[in-house]
Amino acid sequence: MNKNKYRGSNFDDFLKGEGILEEVELKASKRAVALQLEKLMQSQRLSKSAMAGRMHTSRAALDRLLDASNPSVTLVTLDKAARVLGRKLKIELVAA
Repeated sequence: MNKNKYRGSNFDDFLKGEGILEEVELKASKRAVALQLEKLMQSQRLSKSAMAGRMHTSRAALDRLLDASNPSVTLVTLDKAARVLGRKLKIELVAA
């Protein structure tokens, strides 16, 4: 009889046990931001080229920002995107 050491635990416990909880949480946060930016761009009928132009950045930099799997994002780039879309960037530290 094989016993699953994760039976009865939650998914966070599994990810923590695998040593990847923080990585998964960061990727999920990046994906959420990328999806939110894409939805705002769609609602304002902004193409990627127009968005990049308004941000005074390259289309490649915008593609990196919108790529949920690419963790390389600067606060400056996020702030530019937020402002172009009429939003304000808010970052907070919460209890672990």
